[in-house]
Amino acid sequence: MMTENILDELAWRGALNQITDEDGLRKLTTEKHVGIYVGTDPTGDSLHVGHLIPFMMLKRFQLMGHKPVIVIGGGTGSIGDPSGRNSERVLQTMATIDENKKKLTAQMERLFGTDNFRIVDNYSWLSKLSLLDFLRDYGKLFPVNQMLNKEVVASRLENGISYTEFTYQILQSIDFLKLYQTEDVQVQLGGADQWGNITAGIDLIHKVEGPDAKVYGLTNPLMLKADGTKFGKSAGGAVWLDPEKTSPYEFYQFWFNQDDKDVEKFLKFFTFLSKDEIQQLVEATQTHPEKREAQRRLAQEVTKFVHGQKAVDQAEAISAALFSGDVQDLTAEEIEQGFKQFPSKTAPRTAENIVTWLVDTTGIESSRRQAREDVQNGAITINGTKQRDLDFTVDPSAHFAGEFTIVRRGKKKYFLVRIQK
Repeated sequence: MMTENILDELAWRGALNQITDEDGLRKLTTEKHVGIYVGTDPTGDSLHVGHLIPFMMLKRFQLMGHKPVIVIGGGTGSIGDPSGRNSERVLQTMATIDENKKKLTAQMERLFGTDNFRIVDNYSWLSKLSLLDFLRDYGKLFPVNQMLNKEVVASRLENGISYTEFTYQILQSIDFLKLYQTEDVQVQLGGADQWGNITAGIDLIHKVEGPDAKVYGLTNPLMLKADGTKFGKSAGGAVWLDPEKTSPYEFYQFWFNQDDKDVEKFLKFFTFLSKDEIQQLVEATQTHPEKREAQRRLAQEVTKFVHGQKAVDQAEAISAALFSGDVQDLTAEEIEQGFKQFPSKTAPRTAENIVTWLVDTTGIESSRRQAREDVQNGAITINGTKQRDLDFTVDPSAHFAGEFTIVRRGKKKYFLVRIQK
């Protein structure tokens, strides 16, 4: 028997919203390590930080010895979940879904490893259902009036919902039943918008396996920031787990830039730090908010979890270089990550006089007079070195593997010059 219950851990971290039977689930998770699943549909080629919320909870179950299962919904993803939408999804081709499944599987394997963890695809059982089997074996068990009362459906009735998306809750219920029968899964976890689908699955299991079947559902709360806006967006849009869509440096900066009012909540939810560690960071924020110690630790922990320690080291090296202007030791890869947000220019590999290069080649300076003035005043830094010599020659092949030249004008105005191959 386990001495510490996962529900206590989740409650302290502010991660619990609805539970179908808290006493029953507490008893079950105290007596044994349970199978628990989260589903995600491959409607895109990457998850973003908003999707990370239920997976953080699932990871905590894994760390306490429970048995996580992730359903990557090749079947349900082919029709589309109506949750959180006001209109019908555009159906994707199976080729696109298959490619998305591969990418999401790789992301999940990075987060959960390979021990005590399973990934399954509901296409493997949903695709084998004939229409008659679906209607006879499952459709007969779902009263339409109950389906209409589920919030995910009720919220769509005014604008309309297709029969395809209407049946989504039946398909997700079949998932829970199959996992209960074949993977010993007794718990489904999801976002608050999945509550209707989760309870529909529990009802189906009780009808098929009997009312004494021990199955449970729980959801995480909607994650809001202190200003009331939904968590997960940055000024540039979604913050993706795919490093090709959101670089590790941008990912790190997203967490580092969180408000003081939110940092305690996010430390509890998105890190695996202890109560004492989090309390110390909260106190540090209260006494020395300008140091942003809590935000830095938050950024370190979440970036390490998603991208690894190397990504943390790179992000912090880029941050330090941008702050100091000392960019010489950055790699070409770090330059690519750290300078995305700055104005970008292109230039040939040809070495040129600094004034000509700044004005005619890159357009960084508006005139030769202004260029000469800025150089002589020490306002121009090339690749981390201040240049005051009007006869200086800019050699694009001299730094960063000949791929980039970094210009800083004044204290903060950076330009990334991409060198043509």
